[in-house]
Amino acid sequence: MAKAAISNHEFHYDRAKEVKEFEQTKAGVKGLLDSGISSIPRFFIQPPENLSPRDGSSLSVEFPVIDFGDDGCKGSSEVVKEIREACQTWGFFQLVNHGIPVKVMEELLEGIRRFHEQPTHEKTRFYTRDFNHKVRYYSNGDLLVARAANWRDSISCEYQDGDLNPEEVPLICREAITKYMGNTLNLKKKLSEVLSVALGLEKEHLAKIECMETANLVCHYYPACPEPHLTLGATKHCDPSFMTVLLQDSTGGLQVFHQDQWIDIHPRPGALVIHIGDLMQLITNAKFRSVEHRVRLGHNCPRVSAACFFYPSTKKKYEIYRPLEEFLSENNPPLYRGTSANEYLAYYRTKGLDGQSALPHFELS
Repeated sequence: MAKAAISNHEFHYDRAKEVKEFEQTKAGVKGLLDSGISSIPRFFIQPPENLSPRDGSSLSVEFPVIDFGDDGCKGSSEVVKEIREACQTWGFFQLVNHGIPVKVMEELLEGIRRFHEQPTHEKTRFYTRDFNHKVRYYSNGDLLVARAANWRDSISCEYQDGDLNPEEVPLICREAITKYMGNTLNLKKKLSEVLSVALGLEKEHLAKIECMETANLVCHYYPACPEPHLTLGATKHCDPSFMTVLLQDSTGGLQVFHQDQWIDIHPRPGALVIHIGDLMQLITNAKFRSVEHRVRLGHNCPRVSAACFFYPSTKKKYEIYRPLEEFLSENNPPLYRGTSANEYLAYYRTKGLDGQSALPHFELS
């Protein structure tokens, strides 16, 4: 009898209808929680392969933590070596003493929380999926194409060539976002130089090709979930950027896929998480790695994070980026075809977070 009931429910399940109804509320996942639900809608339920724990707690590994103090930001040989090794083996590292004040980071996390926890009617005027809007509030960027939705809402602020009119940012988090981005754009310049040197290039190389001049700050809010074992905050994915700078609160949940296991990145006070994106792997011919990661959910409290994705300048978004000649030889031919950031992002968005990397689509046969 129970099996028949389940079968009947599955037969009548209309995903498109349920997603449309959810989208029309403009209340996001937070709105579902506020409505008092005790179980999550079916379109949030992840397939079993996405939820596989494959816990790496048995591995004897240490996630790289790099001190970017005075010596680091000046590109000392030891820091360059540490960053090179982290980018080649992990694709991730935590950065401490990076120059962004702890207070600025804490204010950003609190500002994100304030925005997402305010009454729905205060947020809806920012709700859009139109990429022509520099500031967008939405739930799941790939909601309309993903097999299963993630349990999170987001507000993104796009700084084209590092610029965004502060008046476009919601007042409730405007000061916090503006201060944080001013600091992050300065940090990006230093990281660009150190990454260039770590690649064996002149320190201005990445700056000269203008591959990280546009920043997109995506502020995620993961509400407490009544059934965290059935869904994820973020499905397994790689970032389509050149580089991502991530600020996360103390809740935890971020995992990196390393040595065929999921490794927890435990939050470290005052630290930022830096990771390599797909486009950086492409131009370095896989010398630096873009690595899969995901976010698991907690039951009792929300999680807040801010990911700043770096892309080419607006005048370079149609320019073709391909593996740099410095990384090619007769024994090391190009692995990927040339592509523009615009083309790569278009494919990435069409595909959605389906658990598969977008890079194989651009591999040369």
